[in-house]
Amino acid sequence: MLQIENIYLFIIILPIVSFLYASVGHGGASGYLALMALFSFSPESMKPTALLLNIFVAGISFYYYFKAGYFNRKLFLSFAISSVPLAYIGGTLEVNASLYKKILALLLIFAILKMLDVFGKESNNIKAVKLWQGLLVGGVIGFFSGLIGIGGGIILTPIILLLHWGKMKEAAAVSALFIWVNSAAGLVGQLNSGVSIESGSFLLVAIALIGGILGGYFGSKKMNNQKLRYMLALVLIVACAKLFFT
Repeated sequence: MLQIENIYLFIIILPIVSFLYASVGHGGASGYLALMALFSFSPESMKPTALLLNIFVAGISFYYYFKAGYFNRKLFLSFAISSVPLAYIGGTLEVNASLYKKILALLLIFAILKMLDVFGKESNNIKAVKLWQGLLVGGVIGFFSGLIGIGGGIILTPIILLLHWGKMKEAAAVSALFIWVNSAAGLVGQLNSGVSIESGSFLLVAIALIGGILGGYFGSKKMNNQKLRYMLALVLIVACAKLFFT
């Protein structure tokens, strides 16, 4: 993995991606997948590496948002109950590499539209999530998270805001832990299906954590909601373009 061409450029860009995603409560798997595709990582190493990076970066992001008091436990459980087992199932399945990149790119478009306020603005009129809604949304996102190799935060955050189930930073806190549990479940599913993690992935984790720590801190304490939305939209646009054309 670390023998690829231009690895030093990859190492420079990696913490920038983790910073931008962690600042909005995301682990960054979609960005990591796009980046690895651009730098010609082997397909068999991309998915488990992205999930591993997700676990650490989303964990750091959640810590800062939780510490700042934005975590809503009830909202998180509404989605996690069904997402975790289905993320595991998704992780055991294989999908054509080209197809899963296109699926992910389409999901990114949905997230971009939300972050640019095309639909679903933040509201003070917060509604409670019904049990069937949480199970359905969490289950569908969890399955595709494990299947594609993401945590699902890029889908969950705009849905929370669109349906007025929480505010921006509350959604970021819930999404961070949601990403963590889905990534862990998806990775376990992959390992149980025979996929292995390359030793070089752990070095990439250490590098990504630099950006994740800074992103989680500034996102939870220093940046306002508008900046968070636009920053995430920019990252998602770049990731979407890379997934479509690599």
